[in-house]
Amino acid sequence: MTNQFLPAAYLKKFAAIICIVVSVQTQAQFVDLRLLGTYSTSIFDEGATEIAAYDAATQRIYSVNANSSSLDVIDISDPSLPSYLFSIDLTPYGNQANSVVINAGYVAAAVEADDKQANGSVVFFDADGNYINQVEVGALPDMITNSPNGRYILVANEGEPNSDYSVDPLGTVSIIDVIGGIPALTQGDVYSVDFTAYDILPIDAAIKINGPGSSVSQDLEPEYIAVSYNSRKAYVTLQENNAIAEISIQQKKVLNLYPLGYKDHSLTENALDASDKNSSIVNITTQPVFGMYQPDAIAAPKIGNQTYLITANEGDVREYDALEEASRISSLDLDDTAFPDEATLKSDNVIGRLNVCNTLGDTDNDGDYDALYAFGARSFSIWNTTGGLVYDSGDDIEQITNTQYPANFNASNTSNTKKGRSDDKGPEPEGLTTAKILGDTYLFLGLERMGGVMIYNITDVNSPEFIEYENNRDFSVTPDEGVGGDLGPEGFLFIPATSSPTGKNLLAVSNEISGTISFYATDYSCGFNKVSVCYDGVSYCLPVAAAEDFLALGGTVGECTDLKTAEDAVTNIDANIVVYPNPAKDHVKIIFHALEAGNWNIELMDVTGKIIYNQQYATDGTHLVESIALDVQTFSAGTYFYAMYNDAGKMFTGKLMIQK
Repeated sequence: MTNQFLPAAYLKKFAAIICIVVSVQTQAQFVDLRLLGTYSTSIFDEGATEIAAYDAATQRIYSVNANSSSLDVIDISDPSLPSYLFSIDLTPYGNQANSVVINAGYVAAAVEADDKQANGSVVFFDADGNYINQVEVGALPDMITNSPNGRYILVANEGEPNSDYSVDPLGTVSIIDVIGGIPALTQGDVYSVDFTAYDILPIDAAIKINGPGSSVSQDLEPEYIAVSYNSRKAYVTLQENNAIAEISIQQKKVLNLYPLGYKDHSLTENALDASDKNSSIVNITTQPVFGMYQPDAIAAPKIGNQTYLITANEGDVREYDALEEASRISSLDLDDTAFPDEATLKSDNVIGRLNVCNTLGDTDNDGDYDALYAFGARSFSIWNTTGGLVYDSGDDIEQITNTQYPANFNASNTSNTKKGRSDDKGPEPEGLTTAKILGDTYLFLGLERMGGVMIYNITDVNSPEFIEYENNRDFSVTPDEGVGGDLGPEGFLFIPATSSPTGKNLLAVSNEISGTISFYATDYSCGFNKVSVCYDGVSYCLPVAAAEDFLALGGTVGECTDLKTAEDAVTNIDANIVVYPNPAKDHVKIIFHALEAGNWNIELMDVTGKIIYNQQYATDGTHLVESIALDVQTFSAGTYFYAMYNDAGKMFTGKLMIQK
């Protein structure tokens, strides 16, 4: 700091100027995925690790293995060294499990029948794999979950048709009341919720119903379930139908069907790369195409005082002998009025290669397509509980993956070919989970094709903040058995610190293509709303605000690798002052580092030397870091100077910029 910035009167009063430290606040990255360990089956592309559940009492993971029609049981008492224990054979109960959950210490597996169109089962075991009970549910039980209060187990029974559509079972949701205990369960405790009322009642035309000869109740296919925090309602994705069903758990009935509508890819924020050709050029741009959201996974976190629905908009295509609903745009006759540049659009390098739904878009029934509807939205969305769109991530996912992996953008999970999935559904966000960490709500989102996990802070539902994209896939080798890292993330399981084997928050990610489950530390929390910080060789567990103070002084997030004693740490530390943010807008925080005991005066002056703020501060000198906050909302934009001094003549000064 040079003398020319200070009025003469100010310099005379404070002649003994010493070292000044002024710092701009950095964003503390307290949420950060760090790989701890990986469990591998060494089985490639056979669904050997699809979905997992965690039992806190035994510190075991129960993992769906479609390859062996079993549940693999894995010890994660040390997540850095997960180890296989044994398997639970499911062949006596049906074809294979599709999902698993833990309820009151019992393992509940959703098992499809050998005849896929027949009713399946939920089979219960104890933690050691001993059979306890089973009940019948609907056809193709695809997902199973608990209500937050633990009283109900809910099952999404997809009810897929056979290849020629001669048999198309009802899509249903089973609600199992376990209040009497799982060993005592009977079929009378199972309630089947179906959609037969909508065979008569009108439904919104935006809900896609296109199964040949199928009724509405047969065509609707429940995919995934999220339950409200109060255990009263279930929200069910109907992926193929581009809709969400709202179900009353207490009344055991469907309350509403909500169409999700379409994403307009002609808008700048919704751009996409729509061609797998010309692989040297990534062309994320607007196109005259709509996207059906068609979400797979859904979560229903309470944010503030409201429940929101978070969806992973993967997309899905019906591929049967009797119904092949995907066609490339180049093969379709486009309406000349709607698409005057038809020839250009049909080029392989534009959107000619893009697969769209061939049963939608002929709005005037004249045999050509007036609109084009692609599968999936290449995004995640936040909805209110009546199906209203609050937020969509637009083209974020493709922009981020292209920035981080430009040589393998939109690669598939079995090939490293650049843009290999651009003509289909792109990166395919499929799995997700949400978690409350340090008072904020975070989304963990998996990309089925590109691989990896994206993290967003969604506390502000109108403007989520991207935190990071972590992908431990190895693009330097061709995906195959035992190589290539994690491929095809599907199941996401957040294990809170209160039940985690490490005492800290964990994320388990099941990867169906690579046959692996990876375990991540999700953040640096070390207690309720506290985080670990390393400062001058000492590890601290501090409230977030205090941790930010240490970071501003040069500390780092996380525990130290080489610990020293606190007495050693404070030796030879010069007292200093840090002000942030600087420039400031509304509030300023002043941090005092190693301040000696006594009474201190704090003054803030404008450029004329006029004191516009003053405060006294007393300290006993026992704290390494102390701080106060100043409200500067009423201050005009400009340059200000601050000073802090005591009766012994010690003083700290600096410059503060205020912007409006």
